[in-house]
Amino acid sequence: MTDINFYHLTARPLEWALPKLLAKSLQAEARVVVMASSEERVADLNAHLWVFDQDSWLPHGSEKDGNPELQPIWLTVADENPNEARFLFLTDGATSEHVGDYERVFELFDGRNDDAVAAARGRWKDYKTAGHTLAYWRQTESGGWEKAG
Repeated sequence: MTDINFYHLTARPLEWALPKLLAKSLQAEARVVVMASSEERVADLNAHLWVFDQDSWLPHGSEKDGNPELQPIWLTVADENPNEARFLFLTDGATSEHVGDYERVFELFDGRNDDAVAAARGRWKDYKTAGHTLAYWRQTESGGWEKAG
């Protein structure tokens, strides 16, 4: 079964949290797929990952960049794994029919949006019923994480 980690964003937005989690994934020598809810969001995240920290760089690409097999981080709206990723990041309510194909899944959701929280709770129940290993991480005021429940 897949390890699925829910990240409840309350203090800082996705644009702040995602690069930090991606960096840790690359340190673990894992390729990553990041699914977003729209092409516009993919474009925004793609641009953001180039400039989020002047002292850091996260190698990534999307369909507009091509060559997914060369990209350690692949940004997409499609439920695909063209870079043979071990980790899947689901953002903005994106869902995958293939979570069981990954070693780890990261569900990042906006804790200030009641609909996003309700949808995350529903996915938690579905994943639990399917027998996946679940963990819940709550964002601290400083933007760090504490494991809860």
